[in-house]
Amino acid sequence: MTTSNPRRAAFDILVRIERDKSYADILIDRTLSLGALQGPDRGLLTELVYGICRRQGTLDYIINLFATQPTDRLERSVHILLRLGLYQALFLDRIPISAAVNETVKIAKDVAPRAAGFINAVLRSADRGRQAISYPDRATDPAGFMATYYSHPRWMVEGWIEQLGMEETEALAQAMAKAPPLTVRANTLKISREGLKERLATEGVATESASYSPVALHIVSPLNIAQLASFQEGLFTVQDESSQLAAQLLAPLPGEQVLDACAAPGGKTTHLAQLMANSGRITACDVEAKKLRFIAESSARLGISIVETMTMDASQPRQALGENKFDRILVDAPCSGLGVIRRNPEGKWWKSVYDVARLAALQKTILAGLA
Repeated sequence: MTTSNPRRAAFDILVRIERDKSYADILIDRTLSLGALQGPDRGLLTELVYGICRRQGTLDYIINLFATQPTDRLERSVHILLRLGLYQALFLDRIPISAAVNETVKIAKDVAPRAAGFINAVLRSADRGRQAISYPDRATDPAGFMATYYSHPRWMVEGWIEQLGMEETEALAQAMAKAPPLTVRANTLKISREGLKERLATEGVATESASYSPVALHIVSPLNIAQLASFQEGLFTVQDESSQLAAQLLAPLPGEQVLDACAAPGGKTTHLAQLMANSGRITACDVEAKKLRFIAESSARLGISIVETMTMDASQPRQALGENKFDRILVDAPCSGLGVIRRNPEGKWWKSVYDVARLAALQKTILAGLA
């Protein structure tokens, strides 16, 4: 729905995420594009949605401490409203407790009127008892402590401990609970990283050079990227720094024939084209035909002409590619997404340990077929 209330908009998005396993970034972008939210309200919406997804485990633990009903017996709307109110009350310093509670109760009166009093009581009880909140004992139950305090599924933390040990696991759990930086990649077909840094400064955007990718900048000031003239001119695209390293490791050369086998939405595809100086051919494939338009649109905005798109099931590539051969192949195979839970925190609550094994088997099939 269209609303100028950022809390109500956040509630609606969180319901969709919980009910439909929709991705937060897509729903946030769609809501902001409607134009009903302006100024600081746009930032508040984003903070509420991502923050609640990121801290969902901790919030549910706290709800269970103060509510008379456990979270697994709450109606979805009531459960999400409690998360919404608690996140504002306990994790956002700039929002007064009165606003956190009252605004949440107002939404409750609209979407779950019979539970409004219950929600008000739980939020006020949690506020009064915030100093007494205790977490599982770090010494006797380290996995329980880290899962609850840093808000990750317990099975995931247990896997990290087995692989990395206690010290590295806690550092990882802490890092994965933080908001990621907004990172862009300079389109070197049109501008250098330093040139982009200077251009963005003229548009009032503060940046910092990234540590690992030579074409990456971290955006320091929050903003609407798509409204910048430099974005519309194709001088850069949004892409995480870790993602930028993939194309650099493949190191394609100008004039080569390159296959991007699982290409949508096209961030790595267009980076390959930059490294190839827009010379040669890139065949960009995805199993979902509707996603190919994102690659074409991004290529057009960035001034890239060597990308051809094709629908392909990467686990059965010969059906689409025949006997074609390529100089280099990039495989961004379907995966658990657990390496990017800072960026897509909602996904960590959908996964189980069984998904990892299932996806590993699919990855092996894809790699064998493409090789």
